[in-house]
Amino acid sequence: MPIAVDIDVMLARRKMSVGELADRVGITPANLAVLKNGRAKAVRFATLAALCDVLDCQPGDLLRWEPEEATDD
Repeated sequence: MPIAVDIDVMLARRKMSVGELADRVGITPANLAVLKNGRAKAVRFATLAALCDVLDCQPGDLLRWEPEEATDD
């Protein structure tokens, strides 16, 4: 997946646990883990906005695009 999720970086900078972030955002720790580990297929803008509000950051601080490596076939 060419979209990388950096929630763990922001959690470390804010010295916040996954459980605390989940509580403050209003999602389950399991759903936050799916998003944090890059396994989510989608994220609601409302959830992204809540994450940014709680972490005091911009969406670009949480998500970034990485080009997929080309494979020689």
